[in-house]
Amino acid sequence: MNKIYLDHICNSLSVSIWQVENCVQLFEEGSTIPFISRYRKERTGALDEVQITEIKFLYNRFEELDKRKAAIIKSIEEQERLTDELRDEIEKCIDPNRLEDIYLPYKPKRRTKASIAREKGLEPLALEILKMSVEDCSKLAERYINDSVASSEDALQGARDIIAEKISETTSVRESLRAQYNRYAKIVSAQQRGLDPDNEESSKFRNYFDFSGNISNMPSHRVLAILRGSREGHLSIKLEVESDYSLNMIKRDMFRDVKSISKSCKNEVELAIEDSYKRLLHPSIENEVLKMAKERADLESVKVFGENLTALLLAPPVGQKRVLAIDPGFRTGCKVVCLGAQGELLHNDTIYPHPPVNEKIQAIKKISNLVEAYKIEIIAIGDGTASRDTESFIKKIALPQGIQVYSVSEDGASIYSASPVAREEFPDYDVTVRGAISIGRRVMDPLAELVKIDPKSLGVGQYQHDIDQNLLKEMLDNTVVSCVNKVGVNLNTASKHLLSYVSGIGPSIAQNIIDFRGENGPFKSRVELLKVKRLGSKVFEQSAGFLRIPDSVHPLDNTAVHPERYSLVEKMAKDLNKSVKELVAQGETRTLIDVKRYVSEDVGLLTLNDIMDELAKPGRDPRRVAKVMEFASDVHSIEDLKIGMVLPGIVTNITNFGAFVDIGIKQDGLIHISQMADKFISSPSDVVKLQQHLMVKIQDVDLKRGRIQLTLRGL
Repeated sequence: MNKIYLDHICNSLSVSIWQVENCVQLFEEGSTIPFISRYRKERTGALDEVQITEIKFLYNRFEELDKRKAAIIKSIEEQERLTDELRDEIEKCIDPNRLEDIYLPYKPKRRTKASIAREKGLEPLALEILKMSVEDCSKLAERYINDSVASSEDALQGARDIIAEKISETTSVRESLRAQYNRYAKIVSAQQRGLDPDNEESSKFRNYFDFSGNISNMPSHRVLAILRGSREGHLSIKLEVESDYSLNMIKRDMFRDVKSISKSCKNEVELAIEDSYKRLLHPSIENEVLKMAKERADLESVKVFGENLTALLLAPPVGQKRVLAIDPGFRTGCKVVCLGAQGELLHNDTIYPHPPVNEKIQAIKKISNLVEAYKIEIIAIGDGTASRDTESFIKKIALPQGIQVYSVSEDGASIYSASPVAREEFPDYDVTVRGAISIGRRVMDPLAELVKIDPKSLGVGQYQHDIDQNLLKEMLDNTVVSCVNKVGVNLNTASKHLLSYVSGIGPSIAQNIIDFRGENGPFKSRVELLKVKRLGSKVFEQSAGFLRIPDSVHPLDNTAVHPERYSLVEKMAKDLNKSVKELVAQGETRTLIDVKRYVSEDVGLLTLNDIMDELAKPGRDPRRVAKVMEFASDVHSIEDLKIGMVLPGIVTNITNFGAFVDIGIKQDGLIHISQMADKFISSPSDVVKLQQHLMVKIQDVDLKRGRIQLTLRGL
């Protein structure tokens, strides 16, 4: 990797060059981020997953920059205008905007005022004026009158057009303006002319009908909202800056190195500067700076999306329990499914406990019989339409002691139920049954079920359709991979979709694992993976440590200890005259191990300490224990809310401007960032986390718009 890129990454992330070099080498060897962060700590200096991800992000961007450089160099070479100095300037560039500035004078253009002037032979006049020494530009311009140039003023106008274009292509001018705009420019938005302010679509952008804000510190959600309003034709937007300051800055740049300036030339150049700024530079820099603001907003929003998705995927599971899941509804009834401890479908039915059918007695009998017949331990109820009514109905039934009732988010369940994944799993059942199955499985293991759904359908983010979709996909894929590998996967029970996110595996090898399991029965050891079609030594290296086999003949197969370190653990056990199984089971025995004795060239204390930690908690799920959410029993709709009420709720989404909280009714309430604490906070995630249970106070209720304002202040 180019040293200038390495230096930039080191400075940006405050890491050493050897750490970046080793990460890049591992990327090029085909290593994944989870594998590097977990099993190559000596090589990276214990960089965490976030740091390695940032290095990978910059590494990928610089690879793209190199491709762009190669295309630019080729283009200039074909024009026979490439010099050694220009090549060197391009190759040393690390800023994409500066790279495009360098290329701008050589970039093929459509016909412009300047190109027309050049066709008329006016470029020599423009170059003479730029020397600043011509005493009378009008007199000089008379020499250029010909069939296509009617007068000296026409000649001067053409020369100014050429000068204006040259100014607009001057790298230093563009960089200075870009810096000024990024620091001082204001985004100004207004309602698009001719639109009805009460139009339902336009009214969504009412807050921006007369708005102005500094671009340098504008929150990402505002940037994305304004840009969406403009894109959809509801808002007109522009950047406002101090134009006199911009013009003076350009003049200083143009006149800086000129010792003697004639008044005549100065007048012509100043006219060209004004034209260049208004016609060429301002529109161009405005677009660039808006694009840069969008990119910053995208990165911030993607970060929020990733944090929320992580919290959602790592939500506490209830584990392998027998579940009765209900997808509630009024008119069409409540779809009921019973699931075994492995998530297999045992039974499905429909009950009608609510109006208009109102077969409550029959519904009670069905639920009671199903709970008894299938030895149900958990009841999961989707949180959509009729959720609270169904929960109230279920709690009135005399159920066996110990059965817990969970409210489960339905976000994305309908997407899953109609997906090819669901059709493949349950080809003989309709979408309503599949949706109920998804609800039940989510409470058993949120991670295993939610990986089957496009993360964008899970309702945890802001302006997800406005964000760069490639950037969003990259972040979400990385987040899912990180979560799956952090928890680990049971090799003998995991679905194809869960296995596909394991480090190094992917969809095709995941299917091969499923096929092997179907033909040969459960895996008895990790080493058996090498018998799977297309799963070679590299894939085994990347994946094995994240796959668990609880009943394996080798006790380390159910731990995060990598197979490459089994011999090391076996040596530790042998030195104590113990078996590996005894070493795992006996905490007192492990205290006798002096890990420093086992340090070698390729195994350091970082890896050894990880091994000791894992031996102390083999196969333990790092996620918390699931909690039942109890909503207020007397609140079922927005009409029941009163200002000042304090209610229990659960955080369902976090954005840069606040957090949305489910308080047990159809509409979620919003805690604005200003209402999260009695002191200033920079981010809602400093105070709340996704899926967090908390108490909130009703601050305001807008029945007409269905909006609920909540506060944490004073609680």
